[in-house]
Amino acid sequence: MIPAAFGYVRARSLDDALARLEASAGSAKAIAGGQSLLPLMKLRLARPETLVDIGRLAELRGIRRLADGRVAVGALTTYDEMMADETLGHYGLLRDALPNIGDVQVRNRGTIGGSIAHADPASDMPAILLALDAEIVARSARGEREIAATSFFAGAFATALEPDELITEIRLPGGRDDVGSAYRAIEQPASGYSIAGVAAVIGAHDGNQWRFCSIGVTGVGEHPYRASAVESAVTSGASIEDAARHACDGVTVASDIHADREYRAHVATVIVRRALEAAIARLG
Repeated sequence: MIPAAFGYVRARSLDDALARLEASAGSAKAIAGGQSLLPLMKLRLARPETLVDIGRLAELRGIRRLADGRVAVGALTTYDEMMADETLGHYGLLRDALPNIGDVQVRNRGTIGGSIAHADPASDMPAILLALDAEIVARSARGEREIAATSFFAGAFATALEPDELITEIRLPGGRDDVGSAYRAIEQPASGYSIAGVAAVIGAHDGNQWRFCSIGVTGVGEHPYRASAVESAVTSGASIEDAARHACDGVTVASDIHADREYRAHVATVIVRRALEAAIARLG
């Protein structure tokens, strides 16, 4: 549980951090809270030659509303800071998930940017960003780009980020009164990782049909995914129970020491139903 030898440098500014990442040609890693990267380094699953400490870059911290109504969350914003922010109180699925991420220490040190850059296939935050149709803003010395959450998570611990890019902020759609959202999960008791976690966003009921439904799932497949078959079933008029049966359509369900494939698929179906029911209940 001792990491391989590595160098350390504290970035003086965002431009300094980006220049160091570019110069490293992929051998350096950015670090802030360290709640995701350090455990991998101790297991020697990650062996960066240099850590670039971005933890003191104030421009990457904070929550603000943009001119177009979206909400921007700085990459270095901690879970505790997100929990305390009134702007995010409108998002029911965040209110559900944030108090249950890790423990007090993790929520105090862990950052939203670090979580999604780490891309653990059982992490809660990626499912939430998928369900919200969030945009991830990535920056390098070459420039800045927005990456849709649906295009960001490429595999287990793999993302669309280039080696010289940093996440600077996450942009969430503005809250709407006609939309309800919720997050539900069943966790493995010892580790706290989700066997299945589901973020649900639903809204605008018209007669017997929902006009909008978005489902993000984590802990089930190789990477977090949108349950598009569930979404289509819901907006086509299927019952919530019937729609939830499509939770794992098109997905190779994981099997490990915590849950075999059959059990995990069953849990996913149950949790999709619970998340949808909770989201609907919030519509009043």
